[in-house]
Amino acid sequence: MYRCVLALTLAVTCLAAQAQTHRFFTPQTLRGELVVTQHPDVLLNGRAARLAPGSRIKGDTNLLVQPGAITGQKLIVHYTVENSGLIMDVWVLNPAELANKPWPTTRAEAATWQFNGGNQTWSKP
Repeated sequence: MYRCVLALTLAVTCLAAQAQTHRFFTPQTLRGELVVTQHPDVLLNGRAARLAPGSRIKGDTNLLVQPGAITGQKLIVHYTVENSGLIMDVWVLNPAELANKPWPTTRAEAATWQFNGGNQTWSKP
């Protein structure tokens, strides 16, 4: 019985570690610095912005994070923006994602760079 519990614990730990390094993002996902000031108001790359109604913030382990829990913290994130200009999805980056460079920080960069969705890399022209 002990061996089964140990094997199951090891498997769950390995899956959690793999989940930390293998999140997949779309070509519309940008990178930036996010500070939650007072929900739904945030600073994105030092400029005032707002989270959309229904927006989601996922931590570096891919679990949902409440905005109040990260208020005032400077976080490097990936994010998507709705057509209205509101921020919809936010992912706090883990060390493996932080090391994945370059990553576009503006829509203009994303429009001119080449995205490889299979290995989650960008290349500049």
